[in-house]
Amino acid sequence: MSFFLFKNLAESQSNVETHLVRRGTSIMGMSKDLFSFLLTKLSIITFFALSWQGASWLLDSSDFPSLIAVIHSFQFHLNEGDMVTNILITLRRVLLSFTIAMLLGGIIGILMGVNAWLNKFTDFLLIILLNIPALVTILLCYIWIGLVEAAAIAAVVINKVPTVVVMIREGARTVDKDLLAVAKVYQLSPRATFFKVFLPQLYPYIIASARSGLSLIWKIVLVVELLGRSDGVGFALNTLFQFFDIAGILAYTLAFVLIVLLIEILFFKPFDKLVARGNHFD
Repeated sequence: MSFFLFKNLAESQSNVETHLVRRGTSIMGMSKDLFSFLLTKLSIITFFALSWQGASWLLDSSDFPSLIAVIHSFQFHLNEGDMVTNILITLRRVLLSFTIAMLLGGIIGILMGVNAWLNKFTDFLLIILLNIPALVTILLCYIWIGLVEAAAIAAVVINKVPTVVVMIREGARTVDKDLLAVAKVYQLSPRATFFKVFLPQLYPYIIASARSGLSLIWKIVLVVELLGRSDGVGFALNTLFQFFDIAGILAYTLAFVLIVLLIEILFFKPFDKLVARGNHFD
């Protein structure tokens, strides 16, 4: 009896040690991958910074400020200027416009993707909206609605919705009909079929439209603010342009780049990995 107890205890201890070794190896592998990732990014940033600084020294022109001057300008606008306030105002407009555009574009794109008659009827209108210049839409919204916040948001949404519709429509066209047939056989409710079978197949298209949409909305919001708003990053850039403050313009650009990278790391990358693993948030 004592022999068997000793044997079981030894086997349990061996299993625990094996599990700890595997876990330690996994953690070391993750740490190595993270270190490699950070080293690669740091190398690229260092090369870019040195190239920028070297080019500014060679050109020796006020039109091409050094990286040190841009960093000093960034610190000044961040601590003593209105950079934080302007960025928060612009982020609010971007978030609101992005949410409305993704919801409207997603709904319209799904309807056009699953309904051939509706797609045929509205395809010509979609092509027209895709090719109308963003500046024209912004000016018309300001003229028709007025120099108000609603006009700014409407102009951004109108410019973004068609691109979302195109991507989501193509995704809805490629949905696996066999999976929908299986859901019908198992008598899933329409709600369960949509959220568990149909919508997960659109996740890659939603991510693609969100990424392209965010980059497009950033640019359109800045133009909207430059033309008809008295606050935000676009208004600040217009003021800096009037004073030929190139270092200030690049400082705001640097802030924008940091925010976009943060959004990519915190939101898009994790969601992209979950979709790649086939995790449909069940």
